[in-house]
Amino acid sequence: MTHYVGILDGADDVWGVRVPDLLGCHGGGASPEDAIADATSAVREWAEARLAKHVSLPEARTVADLLRSGEIDSAAGESAVMIPLLIDSGRPVRANLSLDAGLLAAIDAEANRRGLTRSAFIASAAREKIEGHR
Repeated sequence: MTHYVGILDGADDVWGVRVPDLLGCHGGGASPEDAIADATSAVREWAEARLAKHVSLPEARTVADLLRSGEIDSAAGESAVMIPLLIDSGRPVRANLSLDAGLLAAIDAEANRRGLTRSAFIASAAREKIEGHR
């Protein structure tokens, strides 16, 4: 999975993340976590728009590359954060999972409460975990 470096800055209840490798791609929020979550969604949408036009994605640079280039200003309070790029292929695949019976019962109960299938619930939980949502 590809990760792009985001540059986080802000204070109080105004935070932003810009992704220098993806021109115009950024996220924001009332907390660093909100800004990172918004940037994660923005990276996916940015990439999906490019791929829909059959345009390749830019290579992701490393934190070291961005520090060397001066694009991260740590003296100004900027921090590097890793933003995962997770794009659905649109092709479901059957997988055999082994889970504890109690956990599976809890998954089924919560999926049912939310009006989801077991598969949709597990996929949603996995996406949230990978993308770092709380």
